[in-house]
Amino acid sequence: MSTLQILQRPLFALLFAAFSLVAGAAEFAPQIGQEGKDVIWVPTPQALIDKMLDAAKVTPNDYVIDLGSGDGRTVIAAAKRGAKALGIEYNPDMVELSKASAAKEGVSAKATFVKADIFESDFSQATVITMYLLPQLNLKLRPKLLDLKPGTRIVSHAFTMDDWRADETITAQDNPSYSRTAYLWIIPAKVEGTWQTAQGEISFKQTFQMLSGTLKSGGSTTTIDNGRLRGDQISFAVGGTEYTGQVNGSSMQGSMRGGNSGNWSATRLGGR
Repeated sequence: MSTLQILQRPLFALLFAAFSLVAGAAEFAPQIGQEGKDVIWVPTPQALIDKMLDAAKVTPNDYVIDLGSGDGRTVIAAAKRGAKALGIEYNPDMVELSKASAAKEGVSAKATFVKADIFESDFSQATVITMYLLPQLNLKLRPKLLDLKPGTRIVSHAFTMDDWRADETITAQDNPSYSRTAYLWIIPAKVEGTWQTAQGEISFKQTFQMLSGTLKSGGSTTTIDNGRLRGDQISFAVGGTEYTGQVNGSSMQGSMRGGNSGNWSATRLGGR
């Protein structure tokens, strides 16, 4: 064997190894049921993804973050609607597959993917969160989700948030005999506490988006009925008067109709 042949053998081995790595990455194909960090991978059907994004009213003004983005299909679908979209995925092979799929679909400028743990990630800037996790993982994320900006939309394939009732239930047919379900929540403003209005002193008790409480005016106390929040939009009834309005931090304002009519405003007492 010549000296040249001896020198070429290590170089050939390195080139072959590099080629094998590239070929292996190109050949990666996810398998339904494959294990991940917190869940096994099962893709969300495209028909349900479309309905989830419809329910969340995704537009080019949105920033969509998919928690556990898998093969990237939800992120890519959001990017095709013009939204900025991010997939957070723990499996690096899935991340690379998603990036390749986004490039193939021509949405790499809008659809990005990172290898990260969803429980250690910052998604506070999202206007829409999508996910297909397990119930216990939804509950683990719930406190962080509830601290997002009021009006942020959360859409979960298949699994609920326990006693936090969904604002909307979404279904899509896989075939004539089987349908899938997703759930939409809209992060409510935080209004629990006491507020001063021209009509009297309102005390709200809040359970997620549902409100109860009382209005004290003079020497009388009236129960609040049908209290509800949808993001920063508030509605409730006191006696024969219906109140609707918008919450803005420590103030809210809106209109009344029914027993009384006109405009109303409120200021939080005690600060918060």
